[in-house]
Amino acid sequence: MNAHKSDVHTISPELPAMFDGMKLAAVATVLYIIVRCLNLKSPTAPPDLTYQDTPLNRFLLKSCPQLTKEYIPPLLWGKSGHLQTALYGKLGRVSSPHPSGIRKYLPMQDGATATFDLFEPIGDHRTGDDITMVICPGIGNHSEKHYIRTFVDYAQKDGYRCAVLNHLGALPNIELTSPRMFTYGCTWEFAAMVGYIKRMYPQTQLIVVGFSLGGNIVCKFLGENMTNQERVLCCVSVCQGYSALRAQETFLQWDQFRRFYNFLMADNMKKIILSHRHSLFAGHSGKLIDADLSRLYTATSLMQIDDNVMRKFHGHSSLKEYYEKESCVHYIHNVNVPLLLVNAADDPLVHDTLLNIPRTLAAKKPNVIFALTLHGGHLGFFKGAVLFPQPLTWMDQVIVGYANAICQWEKQKPPCQSGHLSESSCAKEKA
Repeated sequence: MNAHKSDVHTISPELPAMFDGMKLAAVATVLYIIVRCLNLKSPTAPPDLTYQDTPLNRFLLKSCPQLTKEYIPPLLWGKSGHLQTALYGKLGRVSSPHPSGIRKYLPMQDGATATFDLFEPIGDHRTGDDITMVICPGIGNHSEKHYIRTFVDYAQKDGYRCAVLNHLGALPNIELTSPRMFTYGCTWEFAAMVGYIKRMYPQTQLIVVGFSLGGNIVCKFLGENMTNQERVLCCVSVCQGYSALRAQETFLQWDQFRRFYNFLMADNMKKIILSHRHSLFAGHSGKLIDADLSRLYTATSLMQIDDNVMRKFHGHSSLKEYYEKESCVHYIHNVNVPLLLVNAADDPLVHDTLLNIPRTLAAKKPNVIFALTLHGGHLGFFKGAVLFPQPLTWMDQVIVGYANAICQWEKQKPPCQSGHLSESSCAKEKA
């Protein structure tokens, strides 16, 4: 009995120590997972830039400090591309303003009605010129989205008029007037908006801006017809994927949870399509409608929706043909105005193999700058000290900063230089 009591007294003091060790191990494991998931050890750095050494590009990098200084995201969560993307997707922006605009309706030749919102500048532009930003939002987005409102308010205060396209079918309170909605690369509505701006403001010059899918549309618009570049000072594209055909394979992979994002975007597209089912499927036979809706309800990826519904709006015979003809990768090399292409290395939607497209383009064409940030996610780019983000993002500031620099260059550039001339070309003109 005494021996038994002795054993108990000998073992008991070790048990709390063992449990304390387990607690410490559990805490250490949790902290390790948090550090890994939040990417806390990742450094901050200026964007990685690809460009040719031209007088214009040197001026732009000097005049737009956001391109050469560190982008510093919020310390606790801003280095996670997933959290940046989630915050953009859920909130858009924090403390979003409410700029006042006028909605315009443009009848299209096929019976569709394009809409866009027009916001007049608040004060004069710093150059004294009339400058209009023509803006194309991301997939299924419109002028009422918080990230668009925040950007428009910021641009207005810097003296820019803003015209924001509402993707066909994206506004919940606007009915479709034809059996067609926006697609990945259809430029018809954007072209109609730009044409309206050029007619109504014959003295204005244009800054073209595209976000995500909108980046694909604006680059395709500028490249598919050279006359579309008339009166355009520059173009900025943020977070686009450049080639839908190459992207479709990556969207089926679980790397960076891309397959999960694919499912979420497909679900959102289904809601938009189903909200317009009576307009989109009018004139089809009952059996065809039932078959289309059945495939739509069971779709779990954007590719399935594109194949069963979206490609048919423009009569494409296959998904491959649809992606080939609607991707800007086949047109962007025709863009000769100054072009800023922005992506984030931690964007969970854009696979890093797709970034070879803008990198190669910037290395070959003197008018292109490709800026790749370490952090920012998909259309996030939030800034802040520790926890709470600021209302304005790095993305908002770099677009307006680049536009300001372009406008200043056009105002004071030497006579022999245009936006895309190199020093050798300038020297030949002088000779």
